[in-house]
Amino acid sequence: MGYTLVFRDVLAQWEALLLGAVQTLWISTAAILLGGGIGVLGAVARGSRHAALRWGSTVYVEAVRNTPFLVQLFLIFFGLPGAGVQISAVQAGLLALTLNLGAYATEIVRAGIEATHSGQVEAGMALGLRRGQVIRLVVLMPALQRVWPALSSQFVLTMLASSILSAVSVEELTSVAALVDSRTYRSFEVYLVAAGFYLVLTFAFRAAFAAAGFLLFPARRAGKR
Repeated sequence: MGYTLVFRDVLAQWEALLLGAVQTLWISTAAILLGGGIGVLGAVARGSRHAALRWGSTVYVEAVRNTPFLVQLFLIFFGLPGAGVQISAVQAGLLALTLNLGAYATEIVRAGIEATHSGQVEAGMALGLRRGQVIRLVVLMPALQRVWPALSSQFVLTMLASSILSAVSVEELTSVAALVDSRTYRSFEVYLVAAGFYLVLTFAFRAAFAAAGFLLFPARRAGKR
């Protein structure tokens, strides 16, 4: 039994699909910025001299990394209103993505920090740098440079994971694709087009993170000359 691809009805809904892609883009970008910040803070906390910070960050990371993202999303979307905290679907999705990424980013950045030789820290202190300057210039920036490829890959995975937000009716790309499917009954064509959008977004994100790494880490530029 043959199947003929017919994209006409699907492409007639291109504006809705484009708006879904834009929604995916901004939610993912916001989650990456916020989750990346949490990752840096979490990594620093895991190496802190204060037990409360170490234990708090450890519990957060282990709880997130060992539970499904969909369960985390449902916990926020359904659980918070039950506790009296009113939150929209978009806010719940953004919060879930941010917290999920923050846990994984914490471990990635921590690996970079642990690769910093103690002699470098001692050298920074001997040069008269304050503790905050040592953490930022001697520990964090070199650590981020080392793990930037892995961190960039995790950021892309976060963008792709945003498709799960369709489960709570966030009108991102996958949710819009399902709506178009219900209108056109051309499931194969709809999800082929949606996959094409995700491929474009993936390549765009990877290019953006490569450019960001080029700008943020001069030593990486010098090493490639």
